[in-house]
Amino acid sequence: MMTANRFNRRRFLYHSGLGAAGIATETLLAADSKPSGKFQPHFAPTARSVIFLFMSGGPSQVDTFDPKPELARLAGQDVPESIAQYVPKIQRAGLKNLLQSPWKFGCHGESGIPVSSLLPETAKHADKLCVVRSLNHRNPVHGPGECVALTGTGAGDRPSIGAWSIYGLGSENDNLPAFLTMNLHTDGMQYPQRAGWGAAFLPSRYQGTVINPVTGIQHLQMPSKTSEQNRRRQLELMSWFDHNHLQTQGINSELDARIRSYEMAFHMQTSGPELFDLSSETGKTQTAYGIDQQETEIVGQGCLLARRMVERGVRFVQVRVGGWDAHSNLKSNHERLATRTDKPIAALLNDLQERGLLDSTLVVWGGEFGRTPTMEGRGNGRDHSPAGYTVWMSGGGAQGGKIIGETDPLGYVAIERPVTPHDFHATILHALGMDANRLTYLHHGRNEVPTVFGGAAISEVFA
Repeated sequence: MMTANRFNRRRFLYHSGLGAAGIATETLLAADSKPSGKFQPHFAPTARSVIFLFMSGGPSQVDTFDPKPELARLAGQDVPESIAQYVPKIQRAGLKNLLQSPWKFGCHGESGIPVSSLLPETAKHADKLCVVRSLNHRNPVHGPGECVALTGTGAGDRPSIGAWSIYGLGSENDNLPAFLTMNLHTDGMQYPQRAGWGAAFLPSRYQGTVINPVTGIQHLQMPSKTSEQNRRRQLELMSWFDHNHLQTQGINSELDARIRSYEMAFHMQTSGPELFDLSSETGKTQTAYGIDQQETEIVGQGCLLARRMVERGVRFVQVRVGGWDAHSNLKSNHERLATRTDKPIAALLNDLQERGLLDSTLVVWGGEFGRTPTMEGRGNGRDHSPAGYTVWMSGGGAQGGKIIGETDPLGYVAIERPVTPHDFHATILHALGMDANRLTYLHHGRNEVPTVFGGAAISEVFA
């Protein structure tokens, strides 16, 4: 009898065009694309989208946005004990031979924010930047440090800030994923940490979708001789099988994510190619992003796509640029990375503003940690330093032309308004209208929140 019932149901669904499965999937997608009452913004947001420009490898704060004249005066000497006593024990071995910056700093904009000559194009937007000089944590290793910066823990066993963002608010575009990430340039050992765009214990559908700015999303093109109608019927059949299996499995986030991914793939096959077609952009725009130059082409494409994504309602975009790890030859390393990123990032800020998108888009720049004010070995490089480093925010309600926090006179340790990665994440969520302490997910009997070890939004960013 059971076999007959299954056979009859299967025949009924087949002859009815498999509509029930399609309707079920569409219902799930519709429910997911619009936040439930519980996850409406907790208060009026200042941003609709986030673009996180993640500079993997650790850009040096004392060579970019945190000038330290004392480094020139004390060059070659050891870190004074008055400062060394506050340095975490794990870093105490690297307190010798202070190294002055190879670059000069100038004050820019009406605000007079100091920016290194390393970043002349970004410096032109100083009045748009809210510079936070006092980020700090205690993990000086790239992989775990990147996990701390993007998930809040060194183990990378918690959802990324991007995953929390779309879990809380969903998507504004049914045809594109709400969270897209691009991994550009993996020079050196800073390989992308999957946790940085992962969902951890959140349902799998909240993880980021990795794309290539040149080739787009893998396998996005519709197979030859396959029409949209045929692809729709294929998806309805797969959806029916998956939902039938889901009924026997009960709650299964992996299977649920698979069902949704098939449907999303169809939407992307029919509308996604337009996103990656940059031919609609003017030559002037492409030149501004540096797409016509080899050094800036890849990052330029990534930044231009980031603008196109938020323009189409993508909630969270992560642009990861690796290679900032300057253990030796700091000057050569940072000049190469600055050449890759400075022009495209400045173009992004300008483009967002001209299109009226900067007010609704929070742009964030920073890495997993900074670098020591001392020289590492004899190679004129700097070692990792998480005790005090710099990030900046722009747009999305962040007040430009402002500096928050301070490091010691040499740039080693945060001494004024220390900010943890959890505070930083809470600030991003605050811009999106969410209180990190009220955004919860029940996991193993515990209401998990994004800032598990405590954390509060940096109120000065918005004041």
